[in-house]
Amino acid sequence: MVRIHLGSPVPAPDARGGSFLTGSTPVPAATLILIRDRGPGDPFDLLMMERASTMAFAAGAMVFPGGRIDRGDRADGGSPDAESDLPARTAAIRETIEEVGIAVGLTPEPSADCVAQLRRELAGGSAFRDLLADARLTIDPGALTPFARWCPNFAETRSFDTLFFLARAPAGAEAQPDGSEAVSAAWASAATFLADADAGRRHLIFPTRRTLERLATFPNFAAAVAQATAIPPRRITPWIEQRADGRWLCISEDCGYPITAERLDSAHRG
Repeated sequence: MVRIHLGSPVPAPDARGGSFLTGSTPVPAATLILIRDRGPGDPFDLLMMERASTMAFAAGAMVFPGGRIDRGDRADGGSPDAESDLPARTAAIRETIEEVGIAVGLTPEPSADCVAQLRRELAGGSAFRDLLADARLTIDPGALTPFARWCPNFAETRSFDTLFFLARAPAGAEAQPDGSEAVSAAWASAATFLADADAGRRHLIFPTRRTLERLATFPNFAAAVAQATAIPPRRITPWIEQRADGRWLCISEDCGYPITAERLDSAHRG
């Protein structure tokens, strides 16, 4: 068994003719997994959105709301580490408002009209922190639970260092895709999204599929939070492993994921 590491001095070609990136700087990003519990014994629903087919990264894929961390998400405009993971939490909240019109992690809880106004102002280029100050809203970082940190690093895709957060969806929350980045959105169980992908009705990239498989093991929101707390996120960078039956895309086996490898020829990376 041969393991091909990322960041090798010489880029190693993969089965598709691509290679690992070397010396690239991943873009800091954040994403939010919104969960709403159903009745006892029923799997919880989570929100996913379909990215526009014109997007440079993950075009047409089902993803969780999120995006890159902007300078305005940092209180001092400095580096992402300046405030621990608060810039990532801020970005996840902001992007969810922008893309699907749902606000979480804000106190006091904003009205529907307030959320709509925030969304309009964000679309017009206003700074999120300024809008919150004007609306007398503050960020409640405790409403988001760190769940994972993915940093795939392949030459044929953009490189993002993304923090995944869990949050309970507001009661009665309805997604309203922005029509630009998000062309549709749906609430369903993790198992349903996986079944749709297996049937060819949905497109999932490698980190999203692994995340859904992990989420499908939990009976409710509280159980997902409990495991996330027990297994603090650390950066996951997949690697290609040469095995007797071909090449596999792999991740570490101690990060809470039930499936840690997929044949390279079936893995979607962007």
